[in-house]
Amino acid sequence: MQAIQVLNLTKEFNGFKAVNDISFSVEEGEIFGLLGPNGAGKTTTIRILSTTLRPTKGKVKVWGYDVKTDPDDVRRSIGIVFQDQTLDDRLTGVENLDFHARLYGMDKKMRKKRIEQVLKLVGLWDKRNTLVKYYSGGMCRRLEIARGLMHYPKVLFLDEPTLGLDAQTRHTIWEHIKSLNQREKIAILLTTHYMDEADILCNRVGIIDRGKILVIDRPENLKNLVGKDIISMKLSSPEKMIKLVAGFDWVKKSELHDGLLYLKVTKGDEKIPLLVNLAQKNSINVELVNLRKPTLEDVFLHFTGRTIRQEEGSTRQRISMRLRSWRRR
Repeated sequence: MQAIQVLNLTKEFNGFKAVNDISFSVEEGEIFGLLGPNGAGKTTTIRILSTTLRPTKGKVKVWGYDVKTDPDDVRRSIGIVFQDQTLDDRLTGVENLDFHARLYGMDKKMRKKRIEQVLKLVGLWDKRNTLVKYYSGGMCRRLEIARGLMHYPKVLFLDEPTLGLDAQTRHTIWEHIKSLNQREKIAILLTTHYMDEADILCNRVGIIDRGKILVIDRPENLKNLVGKDIISMKLSSPEKMIKLVAGFDWVKKSELHDGLLYLKVTKGDEKIPLLVNLAQKNSINVELVNLRKPTLEDVFLHFTGRTIRQEEGSTRQRISMRLRSWRRR
């Protein structure tokens, strides 16, 4: 069964298309990721799927229910964890979950049983009677995931689930997400701009940029599209190096991004000494050399011509310009 069906979805704000004619589906029990920078349209898409925002055009169904004509049925079928924390820090973990369950009409016996289940699932049972204001950021995130599961949803939305957390806590959250997906057999749609998060968690990934989905596939298939080893070099004269390697048939592509020269090559470990010698013979100082296999960052670069870091920088600049314009009015 398809847990989510999105067909030609568009959302406009005063003529600006935040989501621009996107289509995708999520199967029952699948973890599907929307990967893209801030401002790409990820959160807008989730808001439409969760019925908190109406689409401008297109057809959207969640667990078979239309978000426009059957919003109450959609809401009963979903759980959601927003980007921003929405817990009441004056209540304990149990009290937060109990209040949420009451909103869904769960009786006392069912509430008690489910609270224990979900708190154990996210590793917070021993902190159940602690006030949330004493929870760490990672604990709050896990409690929000537990809250989203309280009413036995068929689909769970996770909007940037590890945003702002340290690396160790992020890995802990990932393990809990994978565990609940396996144990609850629940479909999960998550948004993220972390490449490793999408790579590790998702069965399939849709790369979204400026409101459009550019490609959808399994992470390994997307990385195979790039294909070659990636050598990145920090050089005193990267432009000169690009010209020097232009004649080598084993250099499939050369690009300059964020001050680094990126070379797509065959058998990269064998080519590094050749490149270093070439640079030294032509008076180019080599400050840094790195070899790696393709990542989803390279896939994003392949389809957009930019890295996510560059895109987020330009997005922040656009937002800043809009704010300055608004303040001048």
